[in-house]
Amino acid sequence: MTKTTTRSRGSGSGSGTGRTMTAAARAAAKRAERGHREPDPAATDKETPGRPEASEVGRTVLIEPKGENGWDDPPEPSPESFEEDAPQREGEPGGPAAPTRHGRRRLLTTTLCVLLVAGLVAAALLGWRYREGARAEQARGQALAAARQAAPVVLSYDYRHLDRDFAAARARLTGHFRDEYAKTTTAVVGPTARKYHGVVKATVAAPTGGSPAASVISASADRAVVLLFVNQVTTSTQVSGSRVDLNRVRMTLTRTSDGWRVSAVDAL
Repeated sequence: MTKTTTRSRGSGSGSGTGRTMTAAARAAAKRAERGHREPDPAATDKETPGRPEASEVGRTVLIEPKGENGWDDPPEPSPESFEEDAPQREGEPGGPAAPTRHGRRRLLTTTLCVLLVAGLVAAALLGWRYREGARAEQARGQALAAARQAAPVVLSYDYRHLDRDFAAARARLTGHFRDEYAKTTTAVVGPTARKYHGVVKATVAAPTGGSPAASVISASADRAVVLLFVNQVTTSTQVSGSRVDLNRVRMTLTRTSDGWRVSAVDAL
């Protein structure tokens, strides 16, 4: 004889509640499987007819595993996905351009090298100017002394020993002026001095008790221009007694391997 089991209304209501909770758990599992998407209004928990709405506070939701083997674990993310999603940092290929530590160090090294080279060039230039200034100052004294010694020799002669006087004068000359002096003395000065017994004696004027009147107009390491006051006393058969000429002479001197030599003489 078959025993019929009769369920009360209360037990039927509990069974409905169990079915409702199972449906809600399955719906929640589906939402979790879809990546926490927005809940579907159609899959929400349906209230049991005739039962008042239960409070959400303190509700325990049981989630039954899907299938016999339980829930499938989600696939682990691949490294490529992290590389695609990760923002590119500064200095990385394809990222925003920014100076790296190596680049800043290279820039600093380049700047220091440029400053060092500039400092060396400036020091060399200053050193060169200092040496040139020292050589020019030394040249002033040497050229002035050479001009005082050369003026009486170059501007004097005696018809009784012209060859000796002209040779001594040429020894103190240089360049094109030496050639011009040789031509002039041979063609003009020598024949005229022999004919009229000419004698010219030149001296650099000097104040009483002072040094010869000569000064340097300009000077460099290898060239100098000197202004001299020269007195020439001339005697000849053409002149009664003697004649004194007060001359201002501008003499240019050039440094040579044999010392300072006269390269030009101009009467002012």
